[in-house]
Amino acid sequence: MGYCVPLRKSPTSHMVFSSFFLSFLLVFSILSSQTAVAFIGTYGVNYGRIADNLPSPDAVATLLKSAKIRNTRIYDADHSVLTAFRGTGIEIIVGLGNEFLKDISVGEDRAMNWIKENVEPFIRGGTKISGIAVGNEILGGTDIGLWEALLPAAKNVYSALRRLGLHNVVEVSSPHSEAVFANSYPPSSCTFRDDVAPFMKPLLAFFWQIQSPFYINAYPFLAYKSDPITIDINYALFEHNKGILDPKTKLHYDNMFDAMVDASYAALEKAGYTKVPVIVSETGWASKGDADEPGASVKNARTYNRNLRKRLQKRKGTPYRPDMVVRAYVFALFNENSKPGPTSERNFGLFKPDGTIAYDIGLTGLKSSSATRYRFKSSLVSASAFTCLLLLFHRLFHL
Repeated sequence: MGYCVPLRKSPTSHMVFSSFFLSFLLVFSILSSQTAVAFIGTYGVNYGRIADNLPSPDAVATLLKSAKIRNTRIYDADHSVLTAFRGTGIEIIVGLGNEFLKDISVGEDRAMNWIKENVEPFIRGGTKISGIAVGNEILGGTDIGLWEALLPAAKNVYSALRRLGLHNVVEVSSPHSEAVFANSYPPSSCTFRDDVAPFMKPLLAFFWQIQSPFYINAYPFLAYKSDPITIDINYALFEHNKGILDPKTKLHYDNMFDAMVDASYAALEKAGYTKVPVIVSETGWASKGDADEPGASVKNARTYNRNLRKRLQKRKGTPYRPDMVVRAYVFALFNENSKPGPTSERNFGLFKPDGTIAYDIGLTGLKSSSATRYRFKSSLVSASAFTCLLLLFHRLFHL
């Protein structure tokens, strides 16, 4: 500290220090500001919570940071989750539940109220909400009333975000199931169903206008389960196999996941949207199933998810769209023991409720409660160190 007095007395040094101090604050401000990036990298995880044995949202936020997972989706806008994710830097897409669509389709004021309650205050508070998924698997479902409500609801949500100045921060989208397709094999033959197309095309036109991607829930597991005799399980699991040749494009596919993504691109192209990126909003493999659910096992779940992660880490496109990097959200973070339906529905989790890994695919879980406390303590120490640094600079500047 012996050189602090000359620094304080020298006008030139004073100016240099002031410039450095202002630059430091500017850089930190930029790094900590909310951005419009909806997906960092290529890998994300769905955080479903239909269970009675899950860890707290705070512990989940710590788990995701430990596993270096920077993208997640939830199926609602639960305030405890959004509060827990504050300041973590994790990009989160919240879900506007199907049960709200008809009401919000009526007017923008309904959407504005929902956003002011469930989105805006959390963004202002430091939670990185990067998207709103308006409904889930609406088109192709059984409720035609929801089909009719989807587009006006999405438009009202976007209009409300625009009025709040959040439209460049929060992406508006709507994930679809494979039920929207009339066929998907081979990939180049894929088209939207005739009854779905009149609803899908105006939705695509709106999403093209606001530059939103096409989200599809793609499950090789479900395809294999429905036809285990015809489909080679190695093709579904990214393992070595002879693959398939698309007779129209002459493209070879050595895994079903890529074929499903390219089927989406083919359907979009036929609908007139050749440059819309496809993001896989759900994919995964069940680690347990009923007697009539072939392929559901820990071994296959580990194989699929490990190979999927390796494939996404390559940051490459598909045979039909090699320049469009594939991004995907894995389903799911935990097994959800309260979900209805077949046994497989409750057994897609990558982690156990205590935060340890369910099976090894290269992710890191929480080792123990003491490890969790250590991580929280480390975060507090880092924050305190930064605060002290700012105070030191402030003190030197005003001496």
